[in-house]
Amino acid sequence: MERTVVDYLPLVTTVVAAAFAVVLFRHWRSKPNARYLMWWTIGVTTYGLGTLAESLATVFGWSEPIFRLWYITGALMGGVFLAQGVVYLLVSPKTADRLTRALLVYLTIATVIVLFVPVDAAAAEPYQLSGDVIEWGWVRLLTPLVNLYAVFWLVGGAIWSAWKYYRTDVGTGRRVRGNVAIAFGAILPALGGALARAGRLELLYVSELIGLILIWAGYRIIVTDPGPSVHRAQQATSEG
Repeated sequence: MERTVVDYLPLVTTVVAAAFAVVLFRHWRSKPNARYLMWWTIGVTTYGLGTLAESLATVFGWSEPIFRLWYITGALMGGVFLAQGVVYLLVSPKTADRLTRALLVYLTIATVIVLFVPVDAAAAEPYQLSGDVIEWGWVRLLTPLVNLYAVFWLVGGAIWSAWKYYRTDVGTGRRVRGNVAIAFGAILPALGGALARAGRLELLYVSELIGLILIWAGYRIIVTDPGPSVHRAQQATSEG
């Protein structure tokens, strides 16, 4: 199978993910009690490992270790740790901790299964990764539940936050735009994954890159917003 320029996009996405993870790690170290930053750092790192596996498959060809790395970090864990960061922003710490424990138990069991499930190398594409090689079909049912969880919290949480800031705060246009960017960035890889299962893998690679850039842009917009108190002071100054 001939490779195209699009097949190498995961390399770019991996570099972007590495840079974003460093930014998040530094932010987290400046606020070590901010659990959401810890989970976002882990989430972007995991996202980058998934696209790294896609990159390795493009450059070196399909192999069983690369496939298992991709299925665990990409298909299974893709955006779920980013979503867990949102959980810590939206619910009480006690509830968030309970959800974290349940999620980690589920992911541990699923990871062990994926590590040992038989795969049919003869069914693999030379330079692409797909769950079609898994011989136990029921294993592929492990991913939809965790992916729905990720979409619910990451996309739903960003939309809810945008609406909350739009309705209740002063001068929060930046926070609204930031959360909208995160919501779009989170939904794009999910749509790309659905299209990949329909045979349009190149759309997954494009959506992964654009989605991550949008999430980073949304994060940047939000963290650089001075906050409603500063907006109120600026508004009072301009009116005075």
